[in-house]
Amino acid sequence: MAEIERESMEYDVVIVGAGPAGLSAAIKLKQINPDLEVVVLEKGSEVGAHILSGAVLDTAGLDQLLPDWKERGAPIKVGVKKDNFFMLGPHGHLRIPNWPMPKLMSNHGKYIVSMANVCRWMAEQAEALGVEVFPGMSASEIVWDGDRVAGVVAGEFGKNPDGTQGPNYEPGMELRGKYVMLGEGVRGSLAKVVMEKFNLSKDHCPQKFGLGMKEIWEIDPAKHHEGTVTHTMGWPLNGNAGGGSFVYHLENNQVYVGFVVHLNYENPHLYPYMEFQRFKHHPMMADLLDGGKRVAYGARAISEGGWQSIPKLTAPGVVLMGCAAGLVNVPRIKGNHNAMLSGIAAAEAAAAAIKAGRAGDDLVEYEADLRSGPIAKDLKPVRNVKPMWSKWGMFPSLVFGGLDMWTNSLFGFSLFGTLKHGKTDAAATGEAKNFKPIDYPKPDGKLSFDRLTNVSFSFTNHEESQPCHLHLKDPSIPIAVNLPKFDEPAQRYCPAGVYEVIGEGADAKFQINFQNCVHCKTCDIKDPSQNINWTTPQGGDGPNYPNM
Repeated sequence: MAEIERESMEYDVVIVGAGPAGLSAAIKLKQINPDLEVVVLEKGSEVGAHILSGAVLDTAGLDQLLPDWKERGAPIKVGVKKDNFFMLGPHGHLRIPNWPMPKLMSNHGKYIVSMANVCRWMAEQAEALGVEVFPGMSASEIVWDGDRVAGVVAGEFGKNPDGTQGPNYEPGMELRGKYVMLGEGVRGSLAKVVMEKFNLSKDHCPQKFGLGMKEIWEIDPAKHHEGTVTHTMGWPLNGNAGGGSFVYHLENNQVYVGFVVHLNYENPHLYPYMEFQRFKHHPMMADLLDGGKRVAYGARAISEGGWQSIPKLTAPGVVLMGCAAGLVNVPRIKGNHNAMLSGIAAAEAAAAAIKAGRAGDDLVEYEADLRSGPIAKDLKPVRNVKPMWSKWGMFPSLVFGGLDMWTNSLFGFSLFGTLKHGKTDAAATGEAKNFKPIDYPKPDGKLSFDRLTNVSFSFTNHEESQPCHLHLKDPSIPIAVNLPKFDEPAQRYCPAGVYEVIGEGADAKFQINFQNCVHCKTCDIKDPSQNINWTTPQGGDGPNYPNM
């Protein structure tokens, strides 16, 4: 097959992903040197289309990047007025008082936001500085110059389902840069390639993940309390999995209702999406949502490994930022501020290197900054909370995790040192024969909904004539291995109904409905055989989130 010939464009810095990390890097680069040529590539149909986050925003990163963000009209309006923590049982709830919690856990002074809209606004700020922002451009391949990353291929369209070139094939372009910054989010397809080639996770704990699912509801104005933040733990997950919920009251009588399931659960019969739907039938939630309507749905994986799981962040010509680096503070349920701070740090390192005449080398200054600066100060004090939960369960982790955060906050040390994460989330999956199936109530269509109905509220679309972007390394494994051993959990862990087992016995077939994919990456993470490789589809495809 003849090698594809592509046009090439040269930049100083090529940034993949128009999320908070990528846009912060772009803005900072132009602030430092307006003459730098900077491009941001975004696979969503528009900036923000693939952004899903809680979100209660700590503005620490934005304060550093654009301190006059209020005057610039940032869509950051709803300050947190009330902070609630509840432990749920099947029929009731127990309020956890705020006073025993370390100050770092307080949400006062933070803002309830749509990160999709914040990113749209940040893109406007970047473009005003001269940054080129290209939505609808999937970065599908790394461009190599020997053993260094020299750029990416973006904008390839028109392949047939079998991967051959269709009649309207467009080969895309090579966008080359002195440095490439990967801000693709969790489990990005290019970041995976770079991490594997350079073995960036060596000497670091495996990354841990959660699955976050979110709905936007319009509720009865009498029940709406703008600025209220509520988090819950316990029912319905109880001992089946770690996780919990969030309920954020933003403006216009809307609430964000979200549910997170830690992906290190053992029972392969667990159905995270249905746990979310069941949660909304708790009396506290049912009362809040009664008479309201769901207006949007989405899902994404969350990096939860924290300090121990941050890989080496640089390789020749390339850096990892934001969720690609795994910078979420799990107990605070916040990562956007660290994503922005990582983008700022990467930009400062790259700008200084380019000024010194360097290109394509290892930006070690960025890594040193991240591991000693404000991100380190945010993540190190909470580093043991997630491994405690994984090893000891919810209640002991509440007690000892709280104690650990207090000693870290007050004295700068931990009684526990640095606890390690165990196996990967995929390897944590147990065999079906060792667990009881879980009986989930049928959705009622008022508070709870079936997956496919909800996926329509993510406004997801994929061109069906393109190749499937979900690749099986061995097509026989789902039926030959995963079905008898694990009851093929892809049927349940996917929050969009992408994977199905059709038929029974010798007639069983594994079906991939890639058109439903909301790009959460859970399959790439949780498949017990590690047989699914999530790659980016053609640009513009996937969910089209309004104000997630």
